[in-house]
Amino acid sequence: MPFYQMLCIAAHYPEYRHIKDLVRLCAKHVMEPGGVVRSIDYYGTRTLPQRMHRHAQYFTTGDYWTMHFDTNPATLRELNRMMRQDPRVIRWTMLKLGDKVDQITGPKAKTISID
Repeated sequence: MPFYQMLCIAAHYPEYRHIKDLVRLCAKHVMEPGGVVRSIDYYGTRTLPQRMHRHAQYFTTGDYWTMHFDTNPATLRELNRMMRQDPRVIRWTMLKLGDKVDQITGPKAKTISID
């Protein structure tokens, strides 16, 4: 399964129940067909670099979060469709980080002995 990273900017609400439900929904959507969620990181509420328009609303602040996961391409398409329709989502992007473990981890560091 390919390894992906999703960066999402969600609409900011005073209570964090909305962001928690969105993250849980995305993680469950990846895990139910057999995918693996490796990490979820929350970067906090930030002012957007410019006013953004989505779902007939304008937003000036948003909650930034990322999710690293392994899944098949069909589940990725469904996740994209789900993000497009969710009114809590302002922007998102999916990055394919690699297909194999070698592409993700990088080369081993070489050590040099100093005598």
